[in-house]
Amino acid sequence: MVGIVVPGVDVASYCYDALFALQHRGQESAGMAVVCEDQLTVVKDNGLVSSVFSDTTLQALKGSMVIGHTRYSTSGSANWTAAQPVFRSTPNGTFALAHNGNLTNAPAMASEADILFTSMLSDSDLVAELVAREVEKGASVPTALRSVLAQAHGAFSMVIVEADAIYAVRDPHGFRPLCLGVFGSPEAPEGWIVASESPALDVVGATFVREIAPGEMVTMTPDGCTSVQLLEPAEGPTKLCIFEFVYFARPDSYLMGHQVHTARRRMGEFLAHERPVAADIVMGVPDSGVPAAEGYAKASGIPFGYGLVKNRYIGRTFISPGQDKRAASVRRKLNPLRENIEGQRLVVVDDSIVRGTTTQALVRMLRDAGAAEIHLRISSPPFQWPCFFGIDTPTRDDLLAAHHTLDEMNAFIGSDSLAFLSLEDLRASIAVTDECCDACLTGNYPGPVPVALSAGGRW
Repeated sequence: MVGIVVPGVDVASYCYDALFALQHRGQESAGMAVVCEDQLTVVKDNGLVSSVFSDTTLQALKGSMVIGHTRYSTSGSANWTAAQPVFRSTPNGTFALAHNGNLTNAPAMASEADILFTSMLSDSDLVAELVAREVEKGASVPTALRSVLAQAHGAFSMVIVEADAIYAVRDPHGFRPLCLGVFGSPEAPEGWIVASESPALDVVGATFVREIAPGEMVTMTPDGCTSVQLLEPAEGPTKLCIFEFVYFARPDSYLMGHQVHTARRRMGEFLAHERPVAADIVMGVPDSGVPAAEGYAKASGIPFGYGLVKNRYIGRTFISPGQDKRAASVRRKLNPLRENIEGQRLVVVDDSIVRGTTTQALVRMLRDAGAAEIHLRISSPPFQWPCFFGIDTPTRDDLLAAHHTLDEMNAFIGSDSLAFLSLEDLRASIAVTDECCDACLTGNYPGPVPVALSAGGRW
C-alpha cells in the first residue's frame, strides 16, 4: 500500500515502482487511484503489478497524487471486483481507499448501519461505504474517517485520496506497518510518500522520515504534510504483528527501528544455541528462511549452503488463497540442488509451520533428492492460534501445532527432528519485549476477536 504526492510531477510511475517493491505483501490484485485536474481515475485488476499496469497504461495516468495497493485477501472475495483501491462517488466529492489489515467487527458495523455485510466485497468496501454516507451528509473525509474508524476493531493501515489530499491512518494498536518518507529533504520537501514498508521509499528515491504512530493520521497535499491524532491510541506499547519480522516484511525493511534481515539472522543464531544438531550443511528455505539459516550456520559452525533454487516467477505460498494452491505451488516454486543434498545431513531452516502441508511436501522433495537426514529448525515458535488481524488463518483446526505434539508434528512432516525457536528468544532477536502482537503464538489477543475463545482455545 502506498500514497504519493509530488507537485508538478506525474507520479503513476513512482507508484508502480513502489508497488513492485511491495509485491510480496499481496499477489492477487493490484490497483492505483490517480488525481488529475480534480478528477479521480482508478485502474485495478487481478494479477501482479507488472501484469495489471503496462507502459501505455502508466503514461495515460497523469497526475501528481496517487495511491496504490496490492491485495492479499483475508476477508471477502478474491476475484477482481474486490481489487483495491475502493472507489466511491458522492454529491459532495469522490474518493478512493486502500486498506492493509482486517477488521474484526465488520459484520457488526454493517448491521449497525443497516447494511447486509455479505453484499460488501470486503471489510475495506464496507469502510468506504460508511465513509461515503458520512460525506453525503456533509462531513469532510477526515471527519468521516474519524467517525467510522472510531467504531472499527482490528487492524487497519489505510490510505485515502480525494481531489486535493491524501490521508494515511494507522489503527490504535499499530498492527500493520506504515511509514512516512519525503522527496528532497524534510527541510526543503519536494513531495511526500507513505508506504507499508521502507523499501518502497528507497526504490523511488525518497528518504525515510518515521513510522506513522498508532491512531495517527497524516495528511499530504501539494502544499505540505501535516499530522493529527485521529484516534486515541490503545493502552500500552505498539502491537506491530510479530510475523512482520518473521515472514511478511522484506529483509531490507526497517520496522520499529530495526532492520528485518538483522533480526532474522539473530533468530537463527538463537536457534542454533537452543536446538543444536550434528549435520553437514545448513540451508534456508527461500526467501525468509535464508537469513535465519545464515545465523544458524554462523553460531553452530556448520557450513551454510544452498539446497533449494527458487523460481522467481512464483509468488509466496503462505499468502496464496486456498490450501490446494499453497500445497501445489511448492514444487513449482522450489527445486532441489541434488549435488548439494545427496547423502548429506541437512539442517533446514524455515520461518514457520502453519498448516504443515507445504513443509511436508518440502521434506518429501529433499528425501527424493537423496538427503541422508533432514533436521527442521523453525525460526519462530509454534503457530497455535488464528490471526484475526490480517493473516488468513481463520480457525485453530487449520493449525498443525494447535492440536499436535512436537513428536506428532515431526512424524506428520516426515523430518528426522523438528525444533522451534522459543518466544523469549524471538523477542530477543527483534530486541523487543511486549511491543509486538504475538497472539498467533500465545493466544493473548490485544484486542477483541470475532469468536468466543474458551480456556482450551476451542470454539
